Amino acid sequence: MNIALWIVQILLGAAFIMAGAMKSTQPKEKLQANMGWVEDFSANSVRIIGILELLAGIGLILPWLTNILPILTPLAAVGLVLTMIGAAIVHIRRGENSSILINILLLLLAAFVAYGRFA
Repeated sequence: MNIALWIVQILLGAAFIMAGAMKSTQPKEKLQANMGWVEDFSANSVRIIGILELLAGIGLILPWLTNILPILTPLAAVGLVLTMIGAAIVHIRRGENSSILINILLLLLAAFVAYGRFA
């Protein structure tokens, strides 16, 4: 179980670190080409979402790896579950059905990490 959790943590963490870095550093206009949902948010909101995703991605890996405040790892996973719920709501509202499936997959993986590391 520990190996499966580590695999999911690393993959999920890497995905959110990359996505968060992109959202927090790229201008909103450049992001709109691939992410239609950014039209509904201000540039600062998109940047904050990116920073939170970046921190959560780091939080999935670093605390458990270093054994410094390891409780932050499942808390980061819970934060990502909530983020994916919000993302799914935005995509439902916009009628972007293919994105909802990705949100559900990421939500389930984050829930697996939260459950596995809390238990």
